[in-house]
Amino acid sequence: MTQAALTHPPAPPAPAAPVPAPRGLLRRAADRSGWLGPIGVAIFAGLLRFWNLGYPNAFVFDETYYPKDAWSLLRQGYEGTWPDSANADILAVPQQIPLTSAPEFIAHPPLGKWVISLGEWAFGLHPFGWRFMTALLGTVTVLMLARIGRRLFGSTLLGCTAALLMAVDGLQLVMSRIGLLDGVQMFFVLAAFGSLLIDRDRTRARLAAVRDGHGGDTVRLGWRPWRIAAGVFIGAAAAVKWNGAMVLVAFGLLTVLWDQSGRRWAGARRPWRSMLRRDAPPALLAVAGSALVVYVGAWAGWLATGGGYDRQWADDRAGLSPASFLGVPLPQVPMTWVPAPLRSLWHYHSQMYDFNTGLSTPHTYQSNPFSWLVQGRPVSMYWEQVPTGQQGCTASGGCAAQILGLGTPLLWWTACFALAYLLWRWFFRRDWRSGAVLCAVAGVYLPWFRYQERTVFSFYMVVLVPFLCLAVAQMLGAMLGPEGSSPRRRRIGAAGAGLIVFAIVGCFAFFYPLYTAEVIPMSSWQDRMWFTSWI
Repeated sequence: MTQAALTHPPAPPAPAAPVPAPRGLLRRAADRSGWLGPIGVAIFAGLLRFWNLGYPNAFVFDETYYPKDAWSLLRQGYEGTWPDSANADILAVPQQIPLTSAPEFIAHPPLGKWVISLGEWAFGLHPFGWRFMTALLGTVTVLMLARIGRRLFGSTLLGCTAALLMAVDGLQLVMSRIGLLDGVQMFFVLAAFGSLLIDRDRTRARLAAVRDGHGGDTVRLGWRPWRIAAGVFIGAAAAVKWNGAMVLVAFGLLTVLWDQSGRRWAGARRPWRSMLRRDAPPALLAVAGSALVVYVGAWAGWLATGGGYDRQWADDRAGLSPASFLGVPLPQVPMTWVPAPLRSLWHYHSQMYDFNTGLSTPHTYQSNPFSWLVQGRPVSMYWEQVPTGQQGCTASGGCAAQILGLGTPLLWWTACFALAYLLWRWFFRRDWRSGAVLCAVAGVYLPWFRYQERTVFSFYMVVLVPFLCLAVAQMLGAMLGPEGSSPRRRRIGAAGAGLIVFAIVGCFAFFYPLYTAEVIPMSSWQDRMWFTSWI
């Protein structure tokens, strides 16, 4: 190197020209990359759920109750009675709708039936009409899950993977294609979980401003609309079926624990005390309070009309005595300060509680909650034996058409391993994401073990499906390897994860005829009965 070079070093190279931002469609695609994948998976799910939705032209399983109740709510504001010939009359051509104004005792709150009634209002009282809203919510739930998974894991790929797994789950598909309540409840429960997740992220952003300054003890988090939204959705879930109230307990605990950990992260010296003083009371008001308002509001039709079951019970009574409600004896005391409609509603709830907790009538397809995760006893929703020569059946042994409430077996069995992995991650690594999914699983699943004598069915677990898919997606993400893994490690992990997803999709395709009442040879149906408990 010359003396000149030492005393006069060359000028630094000019900075590289900035890479031009993508323009037009390419730029919009880049900006919306977090939406394109989720929307694509949702479109795929929607095609599966809406294709030939009006078939079979029949009342499938408990469709004999809820679509007719929904129509009655739409026309009368309360559930009326129907004659024994109602199903045949509704499906007949020309159609007859023999609804009467006499009140009918019902076992579940009305919101889920109000939701079903929206499809009937738009398309009429026939199978497509009463299945439309469950198919729509089943599709939107797939989109929500993709976005929730993206937020939870920080990865669009894993969010879309979770959504794809739910799109090809047989139980979620079946419950999205029939007019029952559980698919509606699944939508509200997942929406509540997503709302709490958004609230957590926004709260952490506020706490970041005081982190390391010991402001975590004193900072006020102020208005938290997403936590109120979570309460609204939980109240809606309970207004579909009462087991949504157990989700309220689980999610309420989850959000205050997130507050405590957030304050500790922000430098609070006493995070538990700070949480209990500043966060727990507002959380109770926001979540439980809004849930209660929504739940009572769901009964607006019954309250506003005079013809509902037991609607006039309190008119000539000054006391309130649902002695068996929630198992707590209540004395006969004057309650004239409570409006008569609300006293009647309380009395009605005591009867509903007695019915729901005392239901023990044997059913062919009832099962124990211990068998639900492994799909030990799926529910046959619809069955038709098709003779050779009819409905396109050419098999010499005849054909069958069935709707079986069976979760895609490989997905559910994989989910069992995924839940074990999440337990390990939560207990040993204190992984909050694993804890969040496990909390949702516990709130949905564990309460059913209290009712060992009650007649219960495995299709109740459709509410659990989104969280099982999140668990599997998290496990698959771990298979890909942590950041900084070698390319070879990444390739092996991607191959293993891809193989699992491919196998689950293939398993779904194999069982697809049993989810849509497709007419198949009896021998093909028998090939799909892997266990005698499925028959």
